[in-house]
Amino acid sequence: MAETLEGRRQSVELIEVETTGDQIRDELIHRLGKTGAFVRALDERVLDGEADAAVHSLKDVPTEGGEETVVAGVPERGPAGDVLVTPGGKALEELPESATVGTSSLRREAQLHAERPDLNVEPLRGNVDTRIEKLLAPTLQREHADRSDAESERKERADDEDYEHPYDRTVEEWFDDLAEIERRALERDVEVEYDAIVLAAAGLERLGLDHHVSTVELDTDRFVPAPGQGAIAVTAPDGETAERINGAIDHPPTRVATTVERTVLATLGGGCIAPIGVHARVQGSTVRTTARVLARDGNEEVAATRDLPIHRHPDAAREFAEDLREQGAAELIERAVAEATDE
Repeated sequence: MAETLEGRRQSVELIEVETTGDQIRDELIHRLGKTGAFVRALDERVLDGEADAAVHSLKDVPTEGGEETVVAGVPERGPAGDVLVTPGGKALEELPESATVGTSSLRREAQLHAERPDLNVEPLRGNVDTRIEKLLAPTLQREHADRSDAESERKERADDEDYEHPYDRTVEEWFDDLAEIERRALERDVEVEYDAIVLAAAGLERLGLDHHVSTVELDTDRFVPAPGQGAIAVTAPDGETAERINGAIDHPPTRVATTVERTVLATLGGGCIAPIGVHARVQGSTVRTTARVLARDGNEEVAATRDLPIHRHPDAAREFAEDLREQGAAELIERAVAEATDE
C-alpha cells in the first residue's frame, strides 16, 4: 500500500479487524453500546496525520459514516459466510441434543436457535485465536491426560509382554506435532465447555487458522451473513489519497454488493450488532439480495430474496428494506438490541 502512495511520509495503518473487531465489538456492546467507536478511533489517527489510511472490516464500519473520511477502497471480497468450528468437524445437524455453541453475535444466536431450538447458545468473547483456544482446550486437555496416564502405565508394565500401549507416539512426540494455537489451548482455563463455535470464514482464512481447525460451511441462504462480512474497507480523507486508493484496489462488484447490504441495514437500523443478515451478489444486471431478520429466540422472522436492478441499486435496496420494515423487521431488530443492551 505504501508503494501505491509513493511520496507520503507515513505508511497505511493496517489493522486486522477480523481478529480484533469481534473482541472490541463485544466490549462495546457491554460497556459503551457504540459499535463504531473502535473504527472512529482509527480514523482519527488518520486525520491526525499518523497514517495515510486505515483498514477495517467493512461489517464494523458504521453505516452513517463520518464527514471527514470516506470508504476509499473496497477490495474483492473474501468468503462472506460463517463456519461451524468443532474439535471433530461435525456438521450442525450432527451436534448432540442440547449441545453448547459459542457466539456473541445476536444474528448468529438467532439463526442457531431457528435451526436447532434445542441448542444451548452461550456467549463467547475474545479475539479469533482466543475463541478457538476456548473451544479446543477441554478436548486437548483430556487427550493429554489420557496419553500421560497411558505413558505412566507403559513404564510401570515395561516387563509385561502382553501389554499393548494404546498410542503409537509418546506424549512429547504428540505435543511436538500440535499447532501453536493447540499448545496454547492446553494451557487455557475455561469456564464453559463448547461443543462448537461459529466464526466468520474470512477471519479464519486471513489469520491462516483454517488449516488448524475442523470447519463446516454454513448455508448463506439460512445463515445469512452480516452486512459487509468478508469485505475490507480502506478509509481515508476525501481527496487525492482516497482517489488513488480507489483506483488501485476498489472492486466494483464487491462495492455494489456491500452497498446494497449496508443500505438495507441503515434503513432498518440497529447498527452492526443487529440480528440481521443481508447477503448480496452481483449477477449480470441484477443484484440478488437475501435478507433475514430474526427474534433472538429464532421463533419469529422476516425474510425475503429479491433481484435488484444494478443501475439503481442504492434506491432499490432502500425500497427492499422499507418492504421488510412494513413486515415487522425493524421491530424485531429493535427488540433484540434492547434485550441485549439490558443484559
